Amino acid sequence: MREYLLVMFVSAAVTYLLVSPVRKFAIAAGAMPAVRARDVHREPTPRLGGIAMFGGLLAGLLAASQLTNLGRLFVQSADIKALLSGAGIMFVLGVLDDKWGVDALVKLGGQMIAAGVMVWQGITVIAIPVPGYGSVPVTPTQGMLISVVLVVVMVNAVNFIDGLDGLAAGMVCIAAMAFFLYSYRLWLGYGINDAAPAALFTAVLIGMCLGFLPHNLHPARIFMGDSGSMMLGLMLAVAAISITGRVDPDLITEQVGSQTTAVHALVPIYIPLILPLTVIALPLADLLLAVVRRTWAGKSPFAADKQHLHHRLLEVGHSHSRAVLIMYFWAALIAFGTVAVSITHTGRTVVLTMAGLCLVGLAVLLMPRFRPRAPKAVQSFVPPRYRDGEPGAAAGAPATAGEDAPTTAADAGGDAPAMAELSAEDKALLGRLGTGATAAGRPGERRS
Repeated sequence: MREYLLVMFVSAAVTYLLVSPVRKFAIAAGAMPAVRARDVHREPTPRLGGIAMFGGLLAGLLAASQLTNLGRLFVQSADIKALLSGAGIMFVLGVLDDKWGVDALVKLGGQMIAAGVMVWQGITVIAIPVPGYGSVPVTPTQGMLISVVLVVVMVNAVNFIDGLDGLAAGMVCIAAMAFFLYSYRLWLGYGINDAAPAALFTAVLIGMCLGFLPHNLHPARIFMGDSGSMMLGLMLAVAAISITGRVDPDLITEQVGSQTTAVHALVPIYIPLILPLTVIALPLADLLLAVVRRTWAGKSPFAADKQHLHHRLLEVGHSHSRAVLIMYFWAALIAFGTVAVSITHTGRTVVLTMAGLCLVGLAVLLMPRFRPRAPKAVQSFVPPRYRDGEPGAAAGAPATAGEDAPTTAADAGGDAPAMAELSAEDKALLGRLGTGATAAGRPGERRS
């Protein structure tokens, strides 16, 4: 465990230290796209944060290669080289998209190429464990198709949830933590050496996310961009594929006594593909709802809108940070709940605990943002946001890119004259200033 923690720390430290110079480079390179109508942030923010994360990946693997136990994996397994090959292709593709933009079909083709390179180097599904039956072998063609589909789905799912500051990095970190506990238990508790690469990959992934999050939390100083989100999704997929089909259920059966006990105690061993997919259950549901909603309205399924889950949380009244924490909660509940089923022998306790946490989550989800109200007797002595009927008191979620943010003192609850009290000339001038136009007029002209 100490070696894994050291690798995690090195990856986090290098990622954290690289973010600042990468941010300056992104600004100088012009990787700061304009704010779109569906964006939540209000100011252009540099991308290319994936460069720092890729540096953390290289540093973590380099540190692991110098350690006693983890260093053996670089000789015994080809998964590490395959991961570097696929991550490198995905990283380059993401950088190109962050800077110049890449067509969706070209991007999909690049993702399939990265997945194919890894399959060619040995990261492929060779068998699918089935509860109560054992491992069902698959043909090389079937294993290749399953592996490529898993990579593409995971990459795009992580890219899809990158809609709020800190959301994608936090949810991937939660998924990596759950999968690390899962794979580390197989390696240490049952002596399954084939689980060691997955534990290493998830440890590095945790470090990359933890090192990037301080710069990406609201308000974000930098975005990971596609160069980061696609790489994170690929690493999650590789961790799942590297362990799928390589765990022999007979080894578990010999240690726990019977096949029935093994199935009950280690359910995720038989369905290891489900664990990494549980953390993207929310974005996949959001994707399905978006396709149905847009198709029902006669629009293209790829037409962007502001009706995603995080947009709806902001509309309900949750703040930006609270919306992110709510999605963290549900991701952790699903991912760690799956791991808990494989650890405990009392499934009823786990189910009841998860049901109770679900009720708590629903209560928080439906609760509007807390806005205290001062008594009427003291309202004249408190800030405007605590007064009933004040312009700033009813503001629910923070203004987004597609909304008009307060720009005048009157909008912020001040004492400036209302718009209706201004002259027609002043209204026209404010209108031109609001759109960024230069106010026209003779220097000596005096307005009424």
